[in-house]
Amino acid sequence: MRAFTPKLFKPRPCRAKPVDREGLEQAALMRELELCYPAVFDLIYHVPNGGHRVKAVAAKLKAQGVKAGIPDLVLSMARGGYFGLYIEFKATPPNDAAVSANQQERLRKLNDQGYLAIVCRGHFDAMEQIRAYLRLAPTVVAA
Repeated sequence: MRAFTPKLFKPRPCRAKPVDREGLEQAALMRELELCYPAVFDLIYHVPNGGHRVKAVAAKLKAQGVKAGIPDLVLSMARGGYFGLYIEFKATPPNDAAVSANQQERLRKLNDQGYLAIVCRGHFDAMEQIRAYLRLAPTVVAA
């Protein structure tokens, strides 16, 4: 008969929950806009294209018009000859992600159509770019 040798307990390493730094920074940006620029806050919105979804939900959303590469934020306020501002929002380095090929292509197409489409890295960069955009004269549409 073999002697019993107990297996030693090996604790699994604790894995920290991932932190959505981009989401936290974007929420901070929206809060600052709400407090300091209510007219801008009223006309800016987030396009929830990203994130992980169940395949059935992803297919349903794709059928409804969700497209890869659409920027995260849209400011529907015409300034400086542009029809509006699109922001691809990334977290502040070193927590930022690369701009994908789909995102680069979409930004190019939006710029070609008369929008200002840019990449911002973090809350402060985005706020600075929005302030610069707001300093531009309102776009006048000739009737």
